[in-house]
Amino acid sequence: MLAAVEPATLHTRSLEACHLLVATEEYKRAEVIMVFLSLPTEVNTGPLVHHAWRDHKRVLAPKVSWEQRRMLPIEIQSLSDDELRESRFGIREPAKGTPFPINNIDLVIVPGLGYDLQGNRIGRGRGFYDHFLSHSEWHGVACGLALAEQVVEEVPVVEKDRKVDMLVTNQQVYRFNS
Repeated sequence: MLAAVEPATLHTRSLEACHLLVATEEYKRAEVIMVFLSLPTEVNTGPLVHHAWRDHKRVLAPKVSWEQRRMLPIEIQSLSDDELRESRFGIREPAKGTPFPINNIDLVIVPGLGYDLQGNRIGRGRGFYDHFLSHSEWHGVACGLALAEQVVEEVPVVEKDRKVDMLVTNQQVYRFNS
């Protein structure tokens, strides 16, 4: 479904979703946010990142440590190719930087292929976000960001899966009892 969305439509819907997200109290209260750097078929997080910088928020992006099998939150100052690199799986991530303390992150924007109305998500199968959101020092808000079409009746879950606290689409904001 995502691959079939025209780039212009994806751009418009991404702007709509980011606009709804920045209007939430969760975003307004957040001083530090971690944002996934979107793939071409995902909601474009670029407008969200730029808005956060205008709001004087610290913006982090995940860098995968394959040796440790976890994501490291790294602060970014730019979306330029000088600061980011493409991982071996085609995911943009910070080229360098010191990991930011997990307990100081207020809001994590979580990618997903699909979400249901119980706050469950289906990712890309590696479990990096589930592991991150399970960290004992993590106490912030986990927010999915997706197109309305990505909300389905039910996604399959296993014990290690972690729900999001809220989901923002281009049409609506959902909050879940986590």
